[in-house]
Amino acid sequence: MKKQLLNIMMLVIGLLFFSCDESEGPDPGDSKNAEDQALELLTGGSNIIWTVANGGSVTKDGQPVTGDYSGFELRLISTASSKTYSTTENPIFDRSGTWSFLGGNYDKIQLSGNQPAANREISFSRNGDKLTLKFNIPLPNAKVHALAGSYVFELVKK
Repeated sequence: MKKQLLNIMMLVIGLLFFSCDESEGPDPGDSKNAEDQALELLTGGSNIIWTVANGGSVTKDGQPVTGDYSGFELRLISTASSKTYSTTENPIFDRSGTWSFLGGNYDKIQLSGNQPAANREISFSRNGDKLTLKFNIPLPNAKVHALAGSYVFELVKK
């Protein structure tokens, strides 16, 4: 009985020893830092077009305004040397410019430009093929009073 117990213990120890082989672990070269992971979410590694069409939506102060942005598209591009964007014609985003993460916050971006959404903190999250952008255009800085408010863009990967 003691011999069987000893054999079982040796077998378990042997299995544990072989299952801890570090050569089978994740490749350290595959690990991505927080910025790389965020870039992957937004640009797929290079560029993604996000659109309101085919299931997206836009709300302003909790009220649906999707019809005002039905043709809206946002293309986010990331290369080794730059981060740029372009949009279709709309009243709050510039047609093109650069974008950046806000400091070490890799869930917030800021777009360059002169339109009301430019130079604002834009929070983002992604769930599958849907990207959510949330931002606020304050009254004193809105070019047109009617554009001031809290926006939520639910965009779909094109």
